[in-house]
Amino acid sequence: MKNISILSIDLAKNVFQLHGQNKQGKQVLKKRLRREELRNTIANLPPCLIAMEACIGAHAWARQFMKMGHQVKLLAPQYVKPFVRVNKNDQRDAAAIALAASLSSIPSVSVKSEEQLDLQAIHRVRERLVRERVATGNEIRGLLADMGVVIPTGEAAIKNLLPTLLEDAEQPITHRGRLLLDDLRSQWLEKEAHVKRYDQMLKEYSKGNEECQKLMEIPGLGIINASLLWCYIGDAKRFESGRHVAASLGLVPKQASSGEKEKHKGISKQGNKYLRKQLVHGARAAYRVLQKDGATGRLADWAKRMKSSGKHPNKIVVALVNKLARIAWSLLSKADARYQS
Repeated sequence: MKNISILSIDLAKNVFQLHGQNKQGKQVLKKRLRREELRNTIANLPPCLIAMEACIGAHAWARQFMKMGHQVKLLAPQYVKPFVRVNKNDQRDAAAIALAASLSSIPSVSVKSEEQLDLQAIHRVRERLVRERVATGNEIRGLLADMGVVIPTGEAAIKNLLPTLLEDAEQPITHRGRLLLDDLRSQWLEKEAHVKRYDQMLKEYSKGNEECQKLMEIPGLGIINASLLWCYIGDAKRFESGRHVAASLGLVPKQASSGEKEKHKGISKQGNKYLRKQLVHGARAAYRVLQKDGATGRLADWAKRMKSSGKHPNKIVVALVNKLARIAWSLLSKADARYQS
């Protein structure tokens, strides 16, 4: 137990597989523990590097192990999978995590604080409610169209027009159909109220967070994107440059190069899909503003040059997202330096 250099843990709900190896890479520990046994076992170990996949519960365990004096390294699952030998089981998964953690070239995932996890949870629940609201609205429109009634797109049609249609006896809608549509509208309104409640929570949080206030000064970054970016980047020191932030979000070209032939395709679309989607929406809105005649500044001049060069607007928007991510990293890294000085 004293010779353990790297201890890898294959996380699960109730059963955990431990794999310990010494500095020479030789296995010195293979143990299977239940959840109630894991904390005490780790607390009795001498300080070592504990490696885990960045999955559900990993950040909470990581904070506990760090308080015990251990060094923690979280690895993205896609970097661990190539090291799993032959068939997959818990023991081989744990061994693969240890092997990946022993390589300095494998990047690690930063341990999120409780505040970051709370913020991430708000965004995830909000995104689910938005999807359900859109699905309910589409269902209402589809049922109405099947009954011979077509309503415009947009929220106003469901909020204001639908009640009028349901009260109009001349509309070709049966009694059961009216009851069903009224119930669906109530579900839509309930989801709308929940979304607004989470929007208010994010607004209140952003008001009290200096980093979010700084990020919101960047074009295209409102409350949603600023809080998302701060939750994602966190400690800006873990990224070497703004380009690394853009690459982690999948905003750089995918390479298919061989020998002396370099071939670049579209963006890689790696990393957080939800954050990348929101940033693209924000950049699209910012691009429209930057194209106006009265818009001034380096970003506005760049956007106008890109448009005059004949590039497709979608390509310009993605390039703008890349720029915004780099600017956000620059602001956060300067803020970290200011706090440390």
